[in-house]
Amino acid sequence: MNFHEYFSGASRPVETCIVGTGGFGRSFLAQSRHVPLMNSRIAVDLDSATAAAALRSLGIAAIAECASAEEASSAWSAGKAIAAGDLAHVVHLPFDVLVEATGHPEGGARHVDLAIRNGKHVALVSKEVDSVVGPGLARRAGAAGKVVTPVDGDQPSLLIGLVTWAETLGFEIICAGKSSEYDFVYDPATGLLASNGQEIEAAALGDCLDLGDRDAAELVAARSIAAARLPQRAVPDLCELAVTSHSVDLVPDRPDLHCPIARIGEVPSLFSTRAEGGLLRGDRRLDVFHCLRLPGEVSFAGGVFVVIRCDDATSWELLAGKGHVISRNGTAAMIYLPRHLLGLEAATSVLEAGLKGRSSGAAEPRPRLDLIAVADADIAAGTVLSATGHHHAIANLSSALVPAAPVADGEAAPFYLVANRRLIRDVKAGDPVRLGDVELGGSLLLALRRDQDAQFFR
Repeated sequence: MNFHEYFSGASRPVETCIVGTGGFGRSFLAQSRHVPLMNSRIAVDLDSATAAAALRSLGIAAIAECASAEEASSAWSAGKAIAAGDLAHVVHLPFDVLVEATGHPEGGARHVDLAIRNGKHVALVSKEVDSVVGPGLARRAGAAGKVVTPVDGDQPSLLIGLVTWAETLGFEIICAGKSSEYDFVYDPATGLLASNGQEIEAAALGDCLDLGDRDAAELVAARSIAAARLPQRAVPDLCELAVTSHSVDLVPDRPDLHCPIARIGEVPSLFSTRAEGGLLRGDRRLDVFHCLRLPGEVSFAGGVFVVIRCDDATSWELLAGKGHVISRNGTAAMIYLPRHLLGLEAATSVLEAGLKGRSSGAAEPRPRLDLIAVADADIAAGTVLSATGHHHAIANLSSALVPAAPVADGEAAPFYLVANRRLIRDVKAGDPVRLGDVELGGSLLLALRRDQDAQFFR
């Protein structure tokens, strides 16, 4: 695709408003200063001082901290950058696309709802919101002539692009997915394995560094045991695949995924069917792998991949000779993008919404998978299920991907619908958190989910 041609004909730059100036939001603001077709001078965070600090860190001097719609209107007319502590203070301004990057389930839902009601497109970075109500929000926006889109720079949008590219070319997809956010880096000289700031002794990994002719499931199990002291399932990884499933018809092979620790060259071998020497029960699966590498070896960088079937041996023999990653028996190949650049590449989705009125995802996304919460230990009534840290994890809860279904008191609840809510019933280890187990009074996210269920599950 020629991006200059695709985005040609714009009569003016797309005006944006970013909500959430953390890692993604600040990187978006930083790159937006170099995008000719986009302006970004409105920033919203928990308070105006935080938003102003993000703008100031980029060298912007003329900043107005606004605590009302009137102040924001005055600052806009004066050509100043605007920092606010509430989207309601700036949503009336003439911007085109809201970039929602708070990562907060309830707050994010409020922001998207407010933007749609005020005639804005939405670039929805917050997967916590999208995983629960993304298709419903997209349909509501569509009825108003606007779009809610996933965002390039995060894996769901990039993976949707790669999967649909492969399908357009007629490739038979065996598996699609992403690498986890943090590599597993093994040093044979010391026997130490490091990931995300943790380092453990894992000398046993030295005996299973290479796949060779070994049974795939046996090798994956051995590596998992050797790395047992490191986390091998992450809620954000599953959440991103749930968001991806709104736009592409792929399913997990098992609810908690395989999540193998794998070297890059092994991915098409492991993510093949069992009949072809891999881990999977069938085709068109979703999964995640932890990139295993030695110090100094290239990273997968949290990128995305598709594993496709090699139908024409002659063509793939030629491509293997050019360095493409082929499975050990030559039946599958991996095509991959070893990147996700956060807000630095979000502009393509923002421009697509603002200039084309199109989403980077499906034109009509639909709920296919729900991300649910599963107790890893007994959790007592009265516990607040606080989502904390960079990845908004919840203590003593893991996650699983299951077929989407209407929410009901006796059924497993979406993970981020119960986040930051208080349990009103005990939950036993191994059980899902059910909708009726949590206090959800006043939840806009629940109201939006019930609306989505009514639309898609009549």
